[in-house]
Amino acid sequence: MELFTSTPGFCPSCGSIFPPLDSSKDVTCYNCKQTYKPDVFGDQVVEYTIHFNNYDPDKIVKTKEEESSAADGPVVERKCSKCGHDKMSYATLQLRSADEGQTVFFTCLKCKFKESENS
Repeated sequence: MELFTSTPGFCPSCGSIFPPLDSSKDVTCYNCKQTYKPDVFGDQVVEYTIHFNNYDPDKIVKTKEEESSAADGPVVERKCSKCGHDKMSYATLQLRSADEGQTVFFTCLKCKFKESENS
């Protein structure tokens, strides 16, 4: 029994969108579980293009050694409490309520030890 205006790609009984059509099999509505012939899609044509990743020399993956030497943010002079190195990078986040200060996360450039400070 058709309750909705018949539009290709939509169930005539409940109005839900049909799942993709498998090569000449009947299509079953996910919502009302009724099965229809492929002609409910009418003369609808679906086209798509698959784009594969292209080689881009600017996006070369770094090795672990290169990643370990890179800073996670701006670098400041702050002594690491674990190894004693005098330079750390930092990042800030607003983790608590807006009327309280930010949380500052420091990362040692030498040993990668992380510590936080509530400001």
